[in-house]
Amino acid sequence: MAADLTDLLGPDPKVERLLTGIGAPHENKGEQFAEGPVFSRRGYLLFCDIPGMRIMKLEQGQLSVFRENKASATGLTFDHQGRLLVCETGRVTRTEKNGAITVLADSYRGKKLNIPNDLVYAIDGSIYFSDLRHRNQVADPKHTDFSALYQLTRKGELRVASRDCERPNGVALAPNQQKLYLADSGRRNVWAYDIAADGSLKNGRVFADMGNGGRGVPDGLKTDEGGNVWVAGPGGVWVFNAQGHHLGTVPVPEGPSNCCWGEQFRDLYVTARVSLYKITTKVNGTRTY
Repeated sequence: MAADLTDLLGPDPKVERLLTGIGAPHENKGEQFAEGPVFSRRGYLLFCDIPGMRIMKLEQGQLSVFRENKASATGLTFDHQGRLLVCETGRVTRTEKNGAITVLADSYRGKKLNIPNDLVYAIDGSIYFSDLRHRNQVADPKHTDFSALYQLTRKGELRVASRDCERPNGVALAPNQQKLYLADSGRRNVWAYDIAADGSLKNGRVFADMGNGGRGVPDGLKTDEGGNVWVAGPGGVWVFNAQGHHLGTVPVPEGPSNCCWGEQFRDLYVTARVSLYKITTKVNGTRTY
């Protein structure tokens, strides 16, 4: 078990900025925001340019537009077949191998989803995703009136897995896939759940409190093979051991939004506003696809 960050990063942590100036400013707000990174087994990185409404691709140092995305993607991952899974405004989709887009979920009990935010693929074929009701959203009888974490089973059944969090955000699985972690950007903490045999969640509890971290909130998160939890949060990437003890924070110059493991699930890539960073690690990340 890691005693501190030195065990995971070495005595002199290396944080490298790979890109900056990502995205075009939003027409109304002037915002630029990179999110939802994922590294393909084919050797390239994808991430979301939210205001630009497109998915970007970084391959061998070259940046290009992977896909225009008018639904404004925020979260990306792959399934075991290498198909891209995407959280978009109002829906969760899968990109088939022929390029066709399949809508996996866009409503719950007759009500439309709000803003699916982040997602993770489980070994049993379940997809867990957070759906965030915008805090300024005007009540709309066509949409669900709550934020939630959902489980989409391999049979296509959509279940509410948890409504514990005020603003559910990043989702990750423990290396043995018997536990799920969920960031609550509203209460500034991270929850942990045990996963039952049918994929439902039980024993929800606060795993780590990040309320005193200053400006910023817990956002995207990942786990490593040692059971440590890496959280994009105030001031950088916070690292907790499997017991929820804060081992330390890796400083990032811009407020990070999310993170992912790189090629062969080594090294951590971090999206942070208009930039992309790489943190060299000594540990392997949890494989979920």
